[in-house]
Amino acid sequence: MKWYQKTFRLPTFSRGFHLITDLIVTECPEISKIEIGICQVFIKHTSASLTINENADSTVRADFESHMNRMVPENAPHYTHTYEGPDDMPAHIKASLLGASVQIPITHGRLNLGVWQGVYMCEHRDHALGRDLVLTISGTLIERVC
Repeated sequence: MKWYQKTFRLPTFSRGFHLITDLIVTECPEISKIEIGICQVFIKHTSASLTINENADSTVRADFESHMNRMVPENAPHYTHTYEGPDDMPAHIKASLLGASVQIPITHGRLNLGVWQGVYMCEHRDHALGRDLVLTISGTLIERVC
């Protein structure tokens, strides 16, 4: 069993739901060395989150954003944590609802996602800077036959 861990910074994304599957694979080429394993992706922030969902139709990501904003509105009168602006407390709630990590199986050196699945970085703030991810990979190495 082999372990790899890498921390990297995502580029700055606007508020919304963004596919980052390709960035994960690019930033962690060690995935290609794993025959059978797991990749955990963890975001080190309390106002952004991760989830896995539709990777083809961008309207799904737009619908996620509009639904989350309706479900957890800004400027609700019951919020007391308002020091960092009207998007801050809703961002914390949204991040807790969706979660800070996802786990993806690795099979034959590739993330074993469904045909229509991708990893989303969910940016819940209006003016956030890049976000830090920690990738932890564990699994058996691919045996190379010469």
